[in-house]
Amino acid sequence: MSSRPELKVDDEHGFIRFFKSLPDLGPDAIRIFDRGDWYTAHGEDANFIARTVYKTTSVVRQLGKSDHTGLPSVTMTMTVFRQFLREALFKLGKRVEIWASNSGRMNWKLVKQASPGNLQDVEDDIGGQFEGAPVILAVKILAKATEARTVGVCFADASVRELGVSEFMDNDLYSHFEALLIQLGVKECLIQIDKGEKDPELAKLRQIIDNCGIAISERSAGEFGIKDIDQDLARLLKDERSASTLPQTELKLAMGSAAALIKYLGVLHDPSNFGQYQLYQHDLAQFMKLDAAALKALNLMPGARDGAKNMSLYGLLNHCKTPVGSRLLAQWLKQPLMNKDEIEKRQQLVETFVNDTELRQTMQEEHLRSIPDLYRLSKRFQRKKATLEDVVRAYQVIIRLPGFLGTLEGVMDETYRDPLDEAYTNKLRELSDALVKLQEMVETTIDLDALDNHEFIIKPEFDDSLRIIRKKLDRLRADMNSEFADAANDLGQEREKKIFLENHKVHGWCMRLTRTEAGCIRNSSKYQECSTQKNGVYFTTRTLLAHRREFDQLSQNYNRTQSSLASEVIGVAASYCPVIERLAGVLAHLDVIVSFAHCSVHAPTSYVRPKMHPRGKGQTVLTEARHPCMEMQDDVQFITNDVTLKPGSSSFLIITGPNMGGKSTYIRQIGVVALMAQIGCFVPCAAAELTIFDCILARVGASDSQLKGVSTFMAEMLETANILKSATAESLIIIDELGRGTSTYDGFGLAWAISEHIIKEIGCSALFATHFHELTALAEQYPQVRNLHVTAHISGTGAKAKDDDKREVTLLYKVEDGICDQSFGIHVAELVRFPDKVVRMAKRKADELEDFTVKHEAGGLGVKYSKEDVEEGSALLKEVLVKWKDEVKSGEMSKDEMVAKIRELVKGNDKLLANPFFQSVKAL
Repeated sequence: MSSRPELKVDDEHGFIRFFKSLPDLGPDAIRIFDRGDWYTAHGEDANFIARTVYKTTSVVRQLGKSDHTGLPSVTMTMTVFRQFLREALFKLGKRVEIWASNSGRMNWKLVKQASPGNLQDVEDDIGGQFEGAPVILAVKILAKATEARTVGVCFADASVRELGVSEFMDNDLYSHFEALLIQLGVKECLIQIDKGEKDPELAKLRQIIDNCGIAISERSAGEFGIKDIDQDLARLLKDERSASTLPQTELKLAMGSAAALIKYLGVLHDPSNFGQYQLYQHDLAQFMKLDAAALKALNLMPGARDGAKNMSLYGLLNHCKTPVGSRLLAQWLKQPLMNKDEIEKRQQLVETFVNDTELRQTMQEEHLRSIPDLYRLSKRFQRKKATLEDVVRAYQVIIRLPGFLGTLEGVMDETYRDPLDEAYTNKLRELSDALVKLQEMVETTIDLDALDNHEFIIKPEFDDSLRIIRKKLDRLRADMNSEFADAANDLGQEREKKIFLENHKVHGWCMRLTRTEAGCIRNSSKYQECSTQKNGVYFTTRTLLAHRREFDQLSQNYNRTQSSLASEVIGVAASYCPVIERLAGVLAHLDVIVSFAHCSVHAPTSYVRPKMHPRGKGQTVLTEARHPCMEMQDDVQFITNDVTLKPGSSSFLIITGPNMGGKSTYIRQIGVVALMAQIGCFVPCAAAELTIFDCILARVGASDSQLKGVSTFMAEMLETANILKSATAESLIIIDELGRGTSTYDGFGLAWAISEHIIKEIGCSALFATHFHELTALAEQYPQVRNLHVTAHISGTGAKAKDDDKREVTLLYKVEDGICDQSFGIHVAELVRFPDKVVRMAKRKADELEDFTVKHEAGGLGVKYSKEDVEEGSALLKEVLVKWKDEVKSGEMSKDEMVAKIRELVKGNDKLLANPFFQSVKAL
């Protein structure tokens, strides 16, 4: 904590007055003050940062004299501020305001604003990579009295100059809207609020957005007005035609959302955006739909608690070497394809890199590794923040393109050559040709030799005054090298091993000794220490200091003289942004495909290319299927299982079996394999054929939401209602343990009714893992239902076993045909070391309950009978009744004589009297 900056504010009371005059931002926003080399936060924000970052409120200090009237404050170093910024935006879904003061003590201005979907102002502060693009979406709805709702959205990734719009009909659960949020990987959602009204439709929207883990920003209804949208779009769009003639402008709700989004992002405040944007319409139906429950069930994206990389499908598949590739992978995982030809194109490319090891390794290790984040680079040029260093980075990508082309052109096999040409080679050749002029300009204007010293400067030959300054700088460098050599000799240290000449970011040109050798300068007045750091002690001499000052002065002169030339060079490079962005798209695609191939080859058992059937046709048959994330865990010997989903004979699978036996893994791995196949990846099976699913819908796990006022059972029913309203005959439904949150009878009734609805009304592929063994009776009524069970070996249950012998249950994780005839809940209690006394009591009570149920069902006699007993007893009783009917039909017998006759017939039938079922009926 000692490294925290001390809280020093010039005019404390003035700042407190100013801070208290600022409007309240609400609980979802944080206000931070930039004080040069450090940052502060105040009031509730200070307490929040203390708890979030420092994990203790002891770091909070009071600004002002008194603890009661003072202002709680906390300070942050640059590093801590950046760490907090990432956490606030990516994990906590907060909005952040950053204030700065240029001159004068109270001249504070809002300089940067950021939110999970709008990172433009703070891209440099958060630095580096972030999973997925920061997509922000605005939504406007029109709900009528009927069930149909119209939803209009507009969305954008603030780092790309595109606006997407979509307008569609939805049901009362907004399941299409939920699927869209997931397809786009939305990070922040703008919704309209009308003060004073509680709109139940908006409450539903909020619930869905919240369930998807998306930050919500409330905007007034006025911001969704479309009065000025035509002229706003006319200024932003590239399209020369009037914006009002574009077909998308007919989507009035989407246009209202566009108006709100344009205002929120402030794109009209930056003239560099004018005439640069494109408007396109997003078609929900082109990608497989996923609901939020499926996203969690299939472990698509890393969760907050995921330690190991392989815990999520994204972590497992992400062997991308470029930031743009990693972001595209995140997008593909949420947008599985529905077009068979497109899926097979990707598969063909993956196969190329799977089979050609040299091609795959060269791409990963030599070429892709050296590509920077081209979208962010392009954005720096567009926002006029680029420097000569950025021009050089673009140049370094251009000169690597011939290497890419040479490697791709070296593939001789025609089967692979054509797909590679279409996807990459032809595009890269065209882009390389388009960038030749930029390459030539950089080589003629920028001093590439100076890059070795990490200097980004214009060539001195370009200008006479530059040439003169450069000569002086070179002479000074020679003088500094000479002084360095003298010092090394004087101190008896070997150059570049024990003593170094370096350009330090604070001290400029100075010398460094390793810490072990530093003692040799301590007793000499000739050497002045600058600072001691981990890598050694920095020091200088009077001569070197004089040279350094002159060098710094000349360097500043050089930069001033070259600045107008540098601006021209940067301006020309900026005009190539559209080409650089297209190049980014091609290289990102290549990176993801190579990453798929890498995973397919390096899995414990290699993945295979699945055969795809068109939508609604064909069957899904997986041989020796595995869960790709589970098999990567340490010490796991994964048990493979086959899967067959055939329309008409096995499209609805009911899986019973012990807890911990592998039911959940089995049903989830089928969903994961289906999704992997539809993003074009190979799959973890020995052989696979799949039909194309239009959506994967899931109901798994007890997703308690008590903090949001939703019980486990309510959450379960909401998810199931969403499934029943969204699924079509081409969907895949995964249900794990439905109906546990209520009484056994209610739960079973719901599970049966829901299953029957899926079988009869929807008719899609479904997997249902359950402990309701009675549900397996569905297989007798419907031919498409098939019963499966996970197996377990039980020792200690044979004829010789005593009552107090311990049953040993070994879970085999193998899925086989048929029904599991018992449950193993108490066994799980034993596994987690329940006290023996509790386990014995549980067994006794379970046995009593079983006896009670049998007695109750058998009329209290405790007589057990089988299905065969029932059938035999019913047939024998029917024979007796038919005989009795013949004998009494004349109508001459009295009532007592009729009763006596039936008793006589029954007594004379020994077989009927011995039947257990008849005995229970007689007892009633």
